[in-house]
Amino acid sequence: MARDFDARRGVDVDDDELQEQSLESLKAQRVGAAADLGDDVDALETELDLPDAEVRDEELSLRVLPRQADEFTCTSCFLVHHRSQLADVRRTVCSDCAA
Repeated sequence: MARDFDARRGVDVDDDELQEQSLESLKAQRVGAAADLGDDVDALETELDLPDAEVRDEELSLRVLPRQADEFTCTSCFLVHHRSQLADVRRTVCSDCAA
């Protein structure tokens, strides 16, 4: 049997009453959501239980060496490679990016 989904449905409740009910339910949801925002703990963080959450405030100490004489920086991937991986001297491209 064919059904016209665009046709207005017969509802016993008046449109004004229906709108008031939906407004009241939206206000109740908003109040509930506002109460959830009061926590200092991130909801996503508690939900996912991140493994390195306690490490994120630590400062990393890493010694960075300047580019050595036998190394080059690829102009495509911007990684520092050994000269043995140089594929094109003119363009300064590594063998991975040249392939």
